[in-house]
Amino acid sequence: MNSGAQPVRTAIVGAGAIGGLIAAAAVRAGHAVSVLARGKTLDALRIDGLKVVDDRCESVVCVNASDVPATFGVQDYVVIALKAQTLPAIASSLQPMIGPDTVIVAAMNGLPWWFLHRFSGPLADQSIEAVDPGGSVSAALPPERSIGCVVHLSSSTDGPGVVRRGRGNQLIVGAPGADLAAQTDAFAAAMRAGGFDVAVSDAIRTEIWAKLWGNMNMNPLSALTGSTADRLLDDPLTHALVLRMMEEAAAIGARLGLSAGAKPAERVAVTRKLGAFKTSMLQDFEAGRPLEVEPILGVFPELGRKLNVPTPFCDAVLGLLRQRAANSGL
Repeated sequence: MNSGAQPVRTAIVGAGAIGGLIAAAAVRAGHAVSVLARGKTLDALRIDGLKVVDDRCESVVCVNASDVPATFGVQDYVVIALKAQTLPAIASSLQPMIGPDTVIVAAMNGLPWWFLHRFSGPLADQSIEAVDPGGSVSAALPPERSIGCVVHLSSSTDGPGVVRRGRGNQLIVGAPGADLAAQTDAFAAAMRAGGFDVAVSDAIRTEIWAKLWGNMNMNPLSALTGSTADRLLDDPLTHALVLRMMEEAAAIGARLGLSAGAKPAERVAVTRKLGAFKTSMLQDFEAGRPLEVEPILGVFPELGRKLNVPTPFCDAVLGLLRQRAANSGL
């Protein structure tokens, strides 16, 4: 793809903590990078460029920024790096960037809209209402042109157009089918050249599932309680609730042929080693940002109903979380 003299055209949708890092990496890899942004972030990108800050240095890259997707034209890669719950509302507006050879990269929390497309197990080619209501996202962003990017790092925004690196530096990239293998390898190579530690997986659905399995309990419970991870795990009752939610999700995974690669207690032990941290959902709640309720937790009761797997603990937490978000205007 794009083997001539023209640079690879890459658009980033979502100029936040993750999207900003991916945009900067793509610039360093020589891509022609466009960033879809709004408001103060758009102004900052146009005036000051995209700033990436860590404990050692600060770097600035220039990107083509706009709030109108049509101004970018058809892209080689479109990276979706925004909060997953916002995608259904804007997916159709992204179509001017999508051509027959465009590869769409899902770099979001939760299950992507294409997760069951060409799936070899139960529920093959069904849509997941929690992330693709009425199939609206799939209609705008073709699943057959989509790949996954699992992000294993922490970052934050210091201000509009300013991203601060945290811990970790890994991306796991993979295509759900073999037909996009070459484009996936090329994207991985670009991210590697841009400074990420990148692995290419031929089981990207499993990688996505494993990350979500670790997030679908601590994130919602922290948003409900305001507690850091260590406090949730130190309390025997909330600790038990974490395990029950993971067991329900693991039962769904078993029906789908997806394994998280560990037992609930083993995954919790990994989380405990991270200490007194605030989950991303708790940080969003405290900042007044919309919560990723459906992508991170809502998918499990929905899949459970489709597969006849009971999910009483997930159901209860989901109901409380929905009310918490609604009563807080999130």
